[in-house]
Amino acid sequence: MPKQKSHSATKKRFWLTGSGKVNRAHGGKNHKAETKNRKRKRNLRQSTLVASTHEKTVKKMIPYKD
Repeated sequence: MPKQKSHSATKKRFWLTGSGKVNRAHGGKNHKAETKNRKRKRNLRQSTLVASTHEKTVKKMIPYKD
């Protein structure tokens, strides 16, 4: 059985936590940043978990990132 290919864009955007959940970065922090207040931009720096409905799909795209 040949190895599965990983999705390159997914490898760059998502990473797994120690418990196997999928982490992602917030979007919307680069463009038009001057209209967003300081607190909002600071909170966008932190990572968040992928929604449980999308977790299975993302994990399929990065099969060897365990």
